[in-house]
Amino acid sequence: MDPWSVIVYPHLTEKSMNMVEMENKLVFIVNRKANKAMIKEAVEKEFEVRVDWVKTEISRKGYKKAYVKINPEFSAADVASKLGMI
Repeated sequence: MDPWSVIVYPHLTEKSMNMVEMENKLVFIVNRKANKAMIKEAVEKEFEVRVDWVKTEISRKGYKKAYVKINPEFSAADVASKLGMI
């Protein structure tokens, strides 16, 4: 499956930017049908990083948000800069 059919777009808020800088995490809005394994594979394939874990939540508005913890060997800030978040 194409990584961008799983990852819809990066979630840009002040809280998510603090997570990038302080906790080495990225936040994405993802396809509602995507599971954690699909999200992990898509992030690893698209951004060439190693993912430690993925947590998901579905908002009241109906979109699915994925919190992705990047392995300490890699930098979430580098991925964010590639995406134009920083």
